[in-house]
Amino acid sequence: MTPEDIDRILSSDDMLEPASGFASDVMDRVRCQPDESPQQRFPWLRFAFGLIGCLIVAVSGTVLAPRLEQFLMGLFAPLASLRGFGPELGYAIAAAILSFGFIAYQRLRLTT
Repeated sequence: MTPEDIDRILSSDDMLEPASGFASDVMDRVRCQPDESPQQRFPWLRFAFGLIGCLIVAVSGTVLAPRLEQFLMGLFAPLASLRGFGPELGYAIAAAILSFGFIAYQRLRLTT
């Protein structure tokens, strides 16, 4: 079907009417639908598993929080030598983040 055919069909004055019996078929299906589909129950089992998982994460985070500072200090110990270059390193990181942000923005703008 070409755009000219679509324009011709849409610009015509012919009235569109549904097929005979269409309304009665739709109403029959609407009346039968509640009988076919049972009401869905709330997924209590999934809710319980999710709640238990959240509680486990909260308790383990509370227990491990005091040890986190020691772990992070050991993890960042090799970076202690960069302490004197703090501002310059921050500027370089900020420039890199802004550059990547501009590139991502241009790609998003071109795709939309």
